[in-house]
Amino acid sequence: MSIDPEQTTRRARRGPVPPRHGRQKRGGGVVLPAVAGVLAMGLVLTGGYAAFAFTSLNNGVTKIDAIAPRSNGDDDVDGQAQNILLVGDDHRPDNATPEQMAELSTEDDGGATNTDTMIVLHINADGSQATMISFPRDSYVDIPGVGKGKLNSAFHYGTLNGGGDTGGAKLLIQTIQDLSGLTIDHYVRVSLLGFYQVVKELGPVEVCLNNAVNDPYSGVDLPAGTSKLDAKQALSFVRQRHGLPNGDLDRNVRQQYFLSQEARKVLSAGTLLNPIKMNAILSAVGGSIQTDTDLVSLGAQMRNLRPGNIQSATIPTLGTPTIMTNSGALSIVEVDTVGLPAFVQGLVGEPEEYTEATAAEPAATSVTVLNGSGVTAAAATASANLTARGFQAGAPGSSGTTKTTQVQYPAGQEAQAKAVADVVPGAVAVRSAAVTGVTLVLGSDGKTVSAPAPAGDTSSAPADGSADTGKTKPSKPRSSRSSEPKPSSTDVKSYGKEGVCIN
Repeated sequence: MSIDPEQTTRRARRGPVPPRHGRQKRGGGVVLPAVAGVLAMGLVLTGGYAAFAFTSLNNGVTKIDAIAPRSNGDDDVDGQAQNILLVGDDHRPDNATPEQMAELSTEDDGGATNTDTMIVLHINADGSQATMISFPRDSYVDIPGVGKGKLNSAFHYGTLNGGGDTGGAKLLIQTIQDLSGLTIDHYVRVSLLGFYQVVKELGPVEVCLNNAVNDPYSGVDLPAGTSKLDAKQALSFVRQRHGLPNGDLDRNVRQQYFLSQEARKVLSAGTLLNPIKMNAILSAVGGSIQTDTDLVSLGAQMRNLRPGNIQSATIPTLGTPTIMTNSGALSIVEVDTVGLPAFVQGLVGEPEEYTEATAAEPAATSVTVLNGSGVTAAAATASANLTARGFQAGAPGSSGTTKTTQVQYPAGQEAQAKAVADVVPGAVAVRSAAVTGVTLVLGSDGKTVSAPAPAGDTSSAPADGSADTGKTKPSKPRSSRSSEPKPSSTDVKSYGKEGVCIN
């Protein structure tokens, strides 16, 4: 594919330009790709009217073949954790009227589509808990078949050469799967106009800010405390990145927060039990939604979910540097790829295949040790100790600095990974698409492989020198490197609870 991976990101390199002629500078994508799933979830909870509403919503959306069938042929979501990729794009539909364009504070986009909001919604197996994991649009990542580029351009590349929206969805899904190690089960995408129409029909959504904000670029102008946002104000709210300490990373927080508050609004009795309002919302949603599957199954999976049980997090990052490319300077978000696998697993839990696996014999286990601890020769020492314990240890190497010691493994090598984890107390075993074999990444937490006890000595000491020889529960993974200002927070937040305010 002869594509310049920097071409579609040139707009991001331009500095901010104040709006002219009363028209606001268009922001990035929007946050309500999940509105379809939220509506479906709410309808499940109501009964009665739900059957008709489900049919209307499901029949109105555009279906695309974005998700490959399960290898075991089982498409039943009941009892299985689900990962839904929620996408908001900046594309303006061709049939948008000039009045609608003015309301959106935008203009014709020339046909290109960048997915500027990307959230993986993880639903646990019983559907009672959910976690939104945001992926910053400027994340500089490997795009399959393209090379390095900003994450928000992956969809555009997939649409080229006849790929269309299906090709765009497939390439974006593959990029996020490769980056995160997550398997995407469902896909929902909504346009800018769709966001506006849904919020307009839904009615004002209440938000709360700790500090007043006035940003001429996005158009947001709100006092400290509680405000009720109409559709146009909501667009400004989720677009803002100028004036926030961490720019686009803080915009992710705005989007997570607004989505959680929107869920509270959708699930309120005043919305769900009002057929006129629900019909208007369903009509607004249908023409602006693309999904891989029927929304009934999404709603059924979330039947036990409540807004207060939705958590939010953003993938760990290392900073927002400006790099030089063939096309000039490019502002990016550097992803903490070393710490990301453990961070994701800390949110979604260990894969079932790992928990059910039986540790392989050391002699049947090949492992490579990488030093991310900053301690000289740590990988060489650990490799020697693994060899002494009967493992097939390869040549040691190095990785980026990380706090958490990890046993990374590809799908299918769970038994071998468990064998290595058993001799590194406190290490976190994580499935990763970035490795082709079991890889022990040593972190600064001091977890490592102890030398085997001499023959006849039945005592053993844990690798970290503590008195407890059992495995310790790992702390929540954090970004492996810090910088000022702090580029991102890996704290998990619950924005759907009543009375929550943000900065």
